[in-house]
Amino acid sequence: MLLLALAVAPGIAIMWYIYLKDKYDREPLHYLIVSFFLGMLSTLPAIAIQMGSSYVLGDVFAGDSIGMYAFYAFFIVALSEEFSKYLMLRYFAYRKKEFNEPFDGIVYGVMISMGFATLENILYVQQHGFGTAIVRMFVSVPAHGTFGILMGYYVGLAKFARPNQRLFLWRGLATAVFFHGAFDFFLFLQQNTKVTVIVSQGLLAGAAIISFLIAARLSRKAIRLHQELSRLDFEKRNNI
Repeated sequence: MLLLALAVAPGIAIMWYIYLKDKYDREPLHYLIVSFFLGMLSTLPAIAIQMGSSYVLGDVFAGDSIGMYAFYAFFIVALSEEFSKYLMLRYFAYRKKEFNEPFDGIVYGVMISMGFATLENILYVQQHGFGTAIVRMFVSVPAHGTFGILMGYYVGLAKFARPNQRLFLWRGLATAVFFHGAFDFFLFLQQNTKVTVIVSQGLLAGAAIISFLIAARLSRKAIRLHQELSRLDFEKRNNI
């Protein structure tokens, strides 16, 4: 029971934090709940893509080159997971009339990401125990939160910048994939014995954390920018 609580708690905390940041026109609770469960559902296509890729490209992944780790981190894991989340954001939340201010992209992006991260976290924690729960509470789940914020930031721009809608949508996906891939790449490299002879596993873990901290810094800036845009939009719609 303790492990389950530790697995679920960080996602709830991050969702609550973002919910409180939505100051001007909060989303219907039932849409947020649906988004969370859609995030959980998005694990299925991601898993299918990763398993299918491993089956088809098994010989490639059997290698131990840095290029193989980069390809797997960015184009298999990060792309499959972020694209699966993107589909839920784009084809559920984005189409709702309640998605009526830029900050809503961040709200829904985080709810979907936390659904994904929470289910993933439960599986990891049940398998690997207390130590993994603590590490993932402070690193992996918040990292997924930053990916959701960055994607949601651009999706929010796309909703209200029609001439550049497609550009912003794809930029949101690409940004999330980039930071997710960078985070995973350095963690995966810890398995490469040739690299760890030169660079310690601690330094590689530090590089992953640095990529997460950069994403977190950009996420804080994205939150502030969209809060201001949402405030202006709210005052305009209500003639304040």
